[in-house]
Amino acid sequence: MHYSGLRVLAQGMLGNRGWRPAWRKPVPKPAYDAVIIGGGGHGLATAHYLARNHGMTNIAVLEKGWLGGGNIGRNTTIVRANYFLPGNSAFYSFSLKLWEWLETELNYNVMHSQRGLINLFHSDGQRDAFARRGNAMLAQGDDAVLLDREGVRAMLPYLDYTQARFPIHGGLYHPRGGTARHDAVAWGYARAADARGVDLIEQCAVTGIDIEGGRVIGVPTPRGAIRAPKVAIVVAGRARQVAAMAGLRLPIESHVLQAFVTEGLKPVIDHVISFGMGHFYISQSDKGGLVFGGDLDFYASYAARGNLPMVEHVMEAGMTLMPMIGRARVLRSWGGIMDMSPDGSPIIDRAPVEGLYLNCGWNYGGFKAVPASGWSLAHLMATGQPWRDAAAFRLDRFRTGRGIMDEEGTGAQHNLH
Repeated sequence: MHYSGLRVLAQGMLGNRGWRPAWRKPVPKPAYDAVIIGGGGHGLATAHYLARNHGMTNIAVLEKGWLGGGNIGRNTTIVRANYFLPGNSAFYSFSLKLWEWLETELNYNVMHSQRGLINLFHSDGQRDAFARRGNAMLAQGDDAVLLDREGVRAMLPYLDYTQARFPIHGGLYHPRGGTARHDAVAWGYARAADARGVDLIEQCAVTGIDIEGGRVIGVPTPRGAIRAPKVAIVVAGRARQVAAMAGLRLPIESHVLQAFVTEGLKPVIDHVISFGMGHFYISQSDKGGLVFGGDLDFYASYAARGNLPMVEHVMEAGMTLMPMIGRARVLRSWGGIMDMSPDGSPIIDRAPVEGLYLNCGWNYGGFKAVPASGWSLAHLMATGQPWRDAAAFRLDRFRTGRGIMDEEGTGAQHNLH
């Protein structure tokens, strides 16, 4: 079914009785050309691009819960391309270009809003670092504007410019950055993949990975064994657990990252704002809620919930930056399970087991990477060669020490945060 404003209007007049389900509820087939474990943004995007770009439609996406029920629905919805290092910058630049055409491609409103992202800096050292980053972004072909204090004040007059401890010296403005509706991204990719014949199997946990002669042959599930010569592990913070089923030990840790949303308020924050001295970031949703978050909870965990000390830390950072939000009531919070790699950069590569593929280690960058991640993994699975902008995301860089991309400078190591 094609969505359009005219159809929405017509269905509203007819009591919304003419809508069809966005995707089918198929029964798993005994065999597919490829199986994707994980029905989140990255897995669904991979399925879509396998079908769209490479004509592979005999594919199953297996999700133990419901589509979009994992990290794709547990983030702060920020989309940006302000990475610094070669290997990362080109990838996220490509991802942003895909974002800008995503709604047209999927015929689905993912509510992508390029409202602009401003990273504040509070010292001479931070200013110099952001100037270098901005120059790297411009060299990559993206947009960046270095703002002084008055430039930031003109755009964000509601911040606290009187504080002495963390004075605002300026900011790096990324005009094409912004936000998107996280669950709508999952639904849009799911609908598009289904329309091309991909089977989306919900409530179907993978309980193992079958291997014969060093090659993957399929996966067992409670709904029967499914054979496939290609299997991709795309399960975010659960990657290490699922890879262990194939006898692999991945160099990642899973950590909790909390996020929060307030009651709906009148429009007040027009941009995405990042506080350079408190790792606090905030934007306002289309429904009026302030969506914000901060640091990891700093302990390894598979629980999608956080602890109270980090809640306090995030609230303190928010009040330091903009005291005006102090009376807003927090409606809910949630935790995403972040798969943290040692160098803070992702892994998109073939596993040592023939026919097994890995997509993990997204750290803080998973949501904004969804389109390019799916595109890149689909290219790797279909052609056997890495996509040009994801060629640096090799698994063996942690074994050899070559090609390490220390983008965050923190990764999973507690002592470096």
